Amino acid sequence: MKTDQLFQHYLKEAETDFSGWDFSHITETGRLASGMLSWSYGSMAKTLMADATSMLDMGTGGGELLSKLQPLPQTVCATEGYKPNFPIAKERLEPLGVKVVEVEPDNLLHFPDKHFDLIINKHEEYDPSEVKRVLQDGGTFLTQQVGWSDCQDINRLLGAPVNEEYAYWNLEFAHQHLEEHGFEVILSKKEYPVQRFYDIGALIYYLKAIPWQVVDFSVEDYVDSLYELHLKIIREGYLDIMQDRFLLKAMGK
Repeated sequence: MKTDQLFQHYLKEAETDFSGWDFSHITETGRLASGMLSWSYGSMAKTLMADATSMLDMGTGGGELLSKLQPLPQTVCATEGYKPNFPIAKERLEPLGVKVVEVEPDNLLHFPDKHFDLIINKHEEYDPSEVKRVLQDGGTFLTQQVGWSDCQDINRLLGAPVNEEYAYWNLEFAHQHLEEHGFEVILSKKEYPVQRFYDIGALIYYLKAIPWQVVDFSVEDYVDSLYELHLKIIREGYLDIMQDRFLLKAMGK
């Protein structure tokens, strides 16, 4: 392992700083590729934005996606609860006229009742009662979510424990939960695309960026398993990992 210069090169690369949800370091170089879905969250959001006047983007990350969906509606707010992302989102979005608000783990939305006619949410936890409160009657809530089984192949291959806390989180539960809170669900879909890693450095970078996949991940703790995966990728050319995605479009009433 110590004499494997390529593996050591990837370990050194793991020291690269990461900010926001910008995966361009490994995606734009073709080192990580995500499987295709039958829907496009971005296209759906863009279509809905054309008729919106007051919009909320929940869990904006570093504002990467929202900033690319211009032109924006007249009034746009964004929330972010992951503290390292918050200043990045403010820097990127406030010049575009977006009000960026930090949220706490209680998922409370500090906005007036019925303030938005469109709420979009990509991979962000939410409280249906709070979404219902701030959404206008007849307004639209669009969310793409990550199901509990997402990328658990990584945990299995590394010998890392899987977080059982959210084992209930799937399309069926989320669909029913929205209906129980007074939403009319218009669209409901789930799929299991494949995410492909072309080198072990891309996987390490990914695990550093998504700290909840393998809790308290460090290269040192998993170096032996990482080396085995490195050899597997060298032999086979890539490592495929199953994702878990679902989509809900609902109307407030």
